[in-house]
Amino acid sequence: MTVEASFGKWRERLWPIHSHELKKIIPLIMMFYLILFNYTMLRDTKDTLVVTGAGSGAEVIPFLKLWVNVPFAIIFTLLFAKLSNLFSRPTVFYSIIASFLIFFSFFSLVLYPMKDVLHPTEFCGWLSSVLPSGFMGLIAVIQNWTFSLFYVMSELWGSVCLSLLFWGFANEITTIPESKRFYALFGMLGNLALPSAGLFVYYASKTRVSLPAHVDPWGYSINLMTGLLVFNGLLIMLIYWWMNKNVLTDSSLCRPDLIKGSVRKKTKLSLKESIDMIIHSKYMLCIALLVISYGVCINLVEVTWKNQLRIQFPNPNDYNQFMGIFSACTGVVTILMMLFVANNVIRVFGWTIAALCTPVMLLVTGCLFFSFVLYRDVLPTGLLLFGMTPLMLTVLLGAIQNILSKSCKYSLFDPTKEMSYIPLSIEEKIKGKAAVDVIGNPTGKSTGSLIQQVLMISMGSLSVIAPYVASIVFVFFAIWLVAAKSLGKQFNALLSEQDRDQNERSDDDDISTDDDAGDILPET
Repeated sequence: MTVEASFGKWRERLWPIHSHELKKIIPLIMMFYLILFNYTMLRDTKDTLVVTGAGSGAEVIPFLKLWVNVPFAIIFTLLFAKLSNLFSRPTVFYSIIASFLIFFSFFSLVLYPMKDVLHPTEFCGWLSSVLPSGFMGLIAVIQNWTFSLFYVMSELWGSVCLSLLFWGFANEITTIPESKRFYALFGMLGNLALPSAGLFVYYASKTRVSLPAHVDPWGYSINLMTGLLVFNGLLIMLIYWWMNKNVLTDSSLCRPDLIKGSVRKKTKLSLKESIDMIIHSKYMLCIALLVISYGVCINLVEVTWKNQLRIQFPNPNDYNQFMGIFSACTGVVTILMMLFVANNVIRVFGWTIAALCTPVMLLVTGCLFFSFVLYRDVLPTGLLLFGMTPLMLTVLLGAIQNILSKSCKYSLFDPTKEMSYIPLSIEEKIKGKAAVDVIGNPTGKSTGSLIQQVLMISMGSLSVIAPYVASIVFVFFAIWLVAAKSLGKQFNALLSEQDRDQNERSDDDDISTDDDAGDILPET
């Protein structure tokens, strides 16, 4: 093979995009970047608010995920179903994004400045005196209710705007051959949002050093982040409007029959039908089990880590600074994995192996972290680096575990999960995806939260229940692995069936759907 041919082959692998497709893929990358940028800021800030709030700690997270996130997710799903039945898809998109922007602006300008007046501190102090210590997390949810509301809206931004609105839109206008070339690529570029947002969070939280004494440093940081969040949200809506006007009407980029059936047409959606689809469809059930298992496993591991982080950094600005660095490192590792690992794993080994990488990584790193948490007191002092305390070393090991797990999630778990929707019918995509992403995500996290609550109430602190948490994590890993292998077999079967149908219709098709895609990315 000549040098020129070798260079061309690597160029196609790193940038497998035709020039006429730039009009389609660049706006998708920009939308993904902006939504993920906002989610990174919100994810760091929501944890800081609830964990460092008055009378709070990491114990508040399990109660929030179960008693707040799940009800809100169900309410939103019902609302989304109603809006989808009454309005077109673009109208629903604009309404949902605008609602989020209005809430976060209201929190920054009204709710947070009035927190001392709005929070029922005296009532919660009385509750603390009459309830067992295991209920401290629930009391903190009530006492800091505005922070709890911010937490659930931030969670919904990730579930709704990223998983439901963006990926739903991308799946509707992307064919299967395109997805093999597009998804890993714009996921990699879009994940530049993590390091850039992480650095912004770090410096926004660091501004306290130059503020006058009478200015609340944490409130000032929140205002900075909210201002950028609103600006990004407006850009998201502008890009979506431009794509509907210029991309979806271009027959060289989008199949007219696909757009007519999925974007222009109002699709009936009910919560009951979505849930029934998961229960009665083995394919959708496997997708739901993947999402739920990930939610349970990552929640059980994360809460233990955040408990150590809260002890190390009790000040909200310090806590948020560390979270900013954590997000930046997560983004860099994610991009490296997407660049050198994810695309090649999907292309060379296929969908199933790529889907199994995330649970294996989470299992290995989780075992190492829990082992250190349980046995760090008996470790020789020589293992502590640069004079770090055992607590700080635990925090760093937990951060490494979370960085590796999340980078696998973003680079492999999310793309493979979203690819699994593409062979489905339009109705299955919309109804099934709404149920899996909006209900499945909180259900997985709330299941882990329920486990932690039961253990904490019956045994005490997070440190005491760590061995039992580790054992339960192994059970859900087994479920995850079985569901991934089963879904892989079904996905490949559907893909083969659709390829046969497309070959039969190829003579009558006026638009080529990347006939040379097999030369770039072989069939899964």
